Amino acid sequence: MAKKREPEIAVTPSSGNVFADLGLAEPEEELAKAKLASCIRMIIENQQLTQVAAAKLMGIDQPKVSALLNGRLANFSSDRLMRLLTALGQDVDIVLRRRPRRHERGRVRVIQEVQV
Repeated sequence: MAKKREPEIAVTPSSGNVFADLGLAEPEEELAKAKLASCIRMIIENQQLTQVAAAKLMGIDQPKVSALLNGRLANFSSDRLMRLLTALGQDVDIVLRRRPRRHERGRVRVIQEVQV
């Protein structure tokens, strides 16, 4: 008996930024925030901190740590996330460069230099 062939599912290639693919305003900023939050999550995991201990180190309450670890970033600015990283013992460097000619405008990126 011949196998039934499944209908093909349309696949759209990603631009590399899911926030841009979703059509959100300021997708580079959203991606930068997500990457900063990911770094915070990795630090908390690597140091085996509880949410309560992490909250104390960062100077915020535990529900905010929970929101952060679960990707609810609406109440976190990039600036605030960078302050939380410094509270966790990380250096945050901001580097400004002239935009390449091939880009229409400047962009915001987070580059993780070292393993946290």
